[in-house]
Amino acid sequence: MGSGSGPGPGWLAAGLLVNLVASICIVFLNKWLYVRLGFPNLSLTLVHFAATWLGLGLCQALRVFAPKSLRPRQVLPLALSFCGFVVFTNLSLQSNTIGTYQLAKAMTTPAIVAIQSLFYGKSFPLRIKLTLIPITLGVFLNSYYDVKFNFLGMVFATLGVLVTSLYQVWVGAKQHELQVNSMQLLYYQAPMSSAMLLCIVPFFEPVFGEGGIFGPWTLSAVLMVLLSGIIAFMVNLSIYWIIGNTSPVTYNMFGHFKFCITLLGGYLLFKDPLSLNQVLGILCTLLGILAYTHFKLSEQEGSKSKLVQRP
Repeated sequence: MGSGSGPGPGWLAAGLLVNLVASICIVFLNKWLYVRLGFPNLSLTLVHFAATWLGLGLCQALRVFAPKSLRPRQVLPLALSFCGFVVFTNLSLQSNTIGTYQLAKAMTTPAIVAIQSLFYGKSFPLRIKLTLIPITLGVFLNSYYDVKFNFLGMVFATLGVLVTSLYQVWVGAKQHELQVNSMQLLYYQAPMSSAMLLCIVPFFEPVFGEGGIFGPWTLSAVLMVLLSGIIAFMVNLSIYWIIGNTSPVTYNMFGHFKFCITLLGGYLLFKDPLSLNQVLGILCTLLGILAYTHFKLSEQEGSKSKLVQRP
C-alpha cells in the first residue's frame, strides 16, 4: 500500500478509522500518564518511537512492505522535524488543558498554507485564505479566556504547530521525491528519531529512581506505557498512510473531526473548565475549518472534472 494506483475507498475508510480511534485514545492515555502518574514526557516519546520502530520491523518480517535503501542524509530533516513535532505537542499536552492543546493544533492548517505559499510557490484562492481568519480568531479567543492558560504551555503549542506543519509538508514532498511509501520512509526515520531522543533524554529527565523511565513504576503503569507505545505506532503509521494516499490538507481536515470528539472527552474526563467565550472560540474555529474543507473539496472536484473533459 502507499504508491501505485492508490487504495480503494474501503481501505481509505479503514485507514481513517484506525487513525481516528488511535489518535483519540493516545491523547487521553498520554494526558492520564502525565497528570495522574507523573510519567516523564520525553521518556514516553522515546517509548513511542521505539514501539514504532519495532512495529515496522515486525511489518517488514511479515513482508507487509519491502525496505528501500535511502541515504541517511535524505531522511535527516524528516527525523529532526518528527522529533520536534512529537516532543513539542506532548509538552503542549502536558502543560495545557486538552481544549487549548487541541485548538492550538488547529493552527496547523493556516501554518501549512503559509509555508506552501512562501517557500513552495503554491498559490491558494482568496476564499481559502479567508477561511483561515475564523480558525485563527477562534484559537485566539479560546486561549485568551482559558482559565488554566499558561505562557510556557503556549510557547510549546506554538513551536509544536510550526514544526508539525513543516513535518507534514515534508512528508508529502519526500514520499513523492524519493518514490517511497509511508512504511519505507518511516522505517528509516523512526530509528533516527529514537537515537536523537536517546541522546537528549538524560539531560532533561531522570533515567533511574523516582520519576525516571526505569523508576519504581507499578505493573499497571508499565502496561499503560506499553499500550500507549502500541497506539502511537498505529497513529504514526496511519498518519503517513493517509497523507501519502490523500494530501496533508485532507489529513488535517480529518484531524479537525477528531478534534471535536477529543475536546468533548477532555471536558468530560478531565473536568477542564469552559467559559462561554471559549465555546464561541471553538465554534468560530470549527466554522472556519468546515468552510475550508468545503472549498478544498469543491476545488478537487473541479480539477477532476476538467481532467475528464479533456479529449
